[in-house]
Amino acid sequence: MDNTSLVDAILERAETAPRLMVAVAGPPGSGKSTMAATVAETLHRRGATAAVVPMDGFHYDDAVLKARGLASRKGAPETFDFAGFRTLLERLRAREPEVAIPLFDRNMELSRAAAAIIEADTGIILVEGNYLLLDERPWAELSGLFDLTAYLDVPRAELERRLLARWHGHGRAAEAARRWVETNDLPNADRVMSRRRKADMVL
Repeated sequence: MDNTSLVDAILERAETAPRLMVAVAGPPGSGKSTMAATVAETLHRRGATAAVVPMDGFHYDDAVLKARGLASRKGAPETFDFAGFRTLLERLRAREPEVAIPLFDRNMELSRAAAAIIEADTGIILVEGNYLLLDERPWAELSGLFDLTAYLDVPRAELERRLLARWHGHGRAAEAARRWVETNDLPNADRVMSRRRKADMVL
């Protein structure tokens, strides 16, 4: 997936902003994490300072999901700590010094608190996640926190292929992986694709 146009747009806008907040959104399996990491590396090579902030760090723990009856819907919008995520974005936008961020460990299937630090002099923040452009409350409240938004548009069949490969790679049996993708991941993907706000860029 070519990221040249996104990098160029980021650098152009960053010239006049003390800190640029960029949303990289898309359905599960669309390649958001890979895209954000690649863009950050390219920005570094071109002399900019950038950091990636994944929305997945705000997954509720499995124990919380089980208590709320949401274990079978992990990854849906209601299975994230939205208020905590919004507060983090507000702190990043305000350029607070040494903001600690949580990161989701997919091998352990849990979030690690304060797993990385964003310094105040980081000029570009690449936020990646499924629901950054979701046109539903409360997620629509994020619209004013981003200076540039990009949406990764991937065909549904390709999303399904990637998601099945992901779960196979994490050790799920073929039948269990397909059941999870069909009953959880793809419904989440459909929600993202059908209820998103307009992005500045579609890649």
